[in-house]
Amino acid sequence: MPTKLSQIPTNVITGFLGAGKSTAILNLIQKKPSEERWAILVNEFGEVGIDGGLIDAASSPDVFIREVPGGCMCCTAGLPMQMAMNMLLARAKPDRLLIEPTGLGHPLEVLSALATEHYQQLLDLRATLTLVDARKISDTRYTDHATFNEQLAIADIIVASKADQYGATEFDQLSAYLEQKDWLSERRLEASREGELALRLLDQPRRIWQLPEPVLPSAPTSNVDESSQAEIDFPPEGFIRLSNSGSGFVSHGWIFRSDFVFDRPALAGLIKETAAERVKALIRTNKGNVGFNFSGEGVEEVMLRALPDSRLELIASEDFRLDLFEPKLLATVQTL
Repeated sequence: MPTKLSQIPTNVITGFLGAGKSTAILNLIQKKPSEERWAILVNEFGEVGIDGGLIDAASSPDVFIREVPGGCMCCTAGLPMQMAMNMLLARAKPDRLLIEPTGLGHPLEVLSALATEHYQQLLDLRATLTLVDARKISDTRYTDHATFNEQLAIADIIVASKADQYGATEFDQLSAYLEQKDWLSERRLEASREGELALRLLDQPRRIWQLPEPVLPSAPTSNVDESSQAEIDFPPEGFIRLSNSGSGFVSHGWIFRSDFVFDRPALAGLIKETAAERVKALIRTNKGNVGFNFSGEGVEEVMLRALPDSRLELIASEDFRLDLFEPKLLATVQTL
């Protein structure tokens, strides 16, 4: 364990919605050298905090996690990120720091904050990894999105994630797409299967790239004060809903009192049928405490330790019908 915090190897791991960032980080945690302490800073577009719980469920005591909710890690001021990171580093005293910005955030601003004089002695910035699902490269909702292109532009290594699910030509299509872009043609391309990431990628050097004409980021708007999240004062109905919007997407999140118990099969079925880009949840069910993770390809479920409450969050396009979804969600509550 380092006695003084200095030159901590640091990586930003980014990628659009559903690219598999959290799965890749979980894979890296499983390979962590036993003598090392790691710190992980996670940012979510939504407000209720899910990713940290899912990662924590598979982590060891020498992995320290802190969340920055509401997409605010990528805001221009960067104050929430800096405060969270300073507290995380002071607590963890880590040998390595991994930073996962939200899939709808602007990682260039994160890198800019990390490169300031304040962090130059503290952090050793290494390769930025951008995860891309090659099956999305023909979808203009992705390729025309400013955030998607910024994530590619700042990458030192582009990782074709979920390659075990590709057809015969999809990896080659991604490679050709990168070659066609002058500003991406020199990027190193790796393939990842089943969330696999090699530890050696983390120690590759960071480069300063000539970026294309920037697109000014639009900071997400939030209806929750971050300071109000520490203690929850539930209304009589026993749950609160928090929402966020930006970059053409909305998030809706629910936090339920601890006495809400959900029907596990019914909730899994609802999540699978939901017209959302992402759904993540930490839920007290009739069959134990369960983490749910959905990105359009089936629902992954993992057993969790004790939960103080139940939380579900989804990210969807702006036309998502909240008025139709919420009654179905409440209908999966089995007991109160």
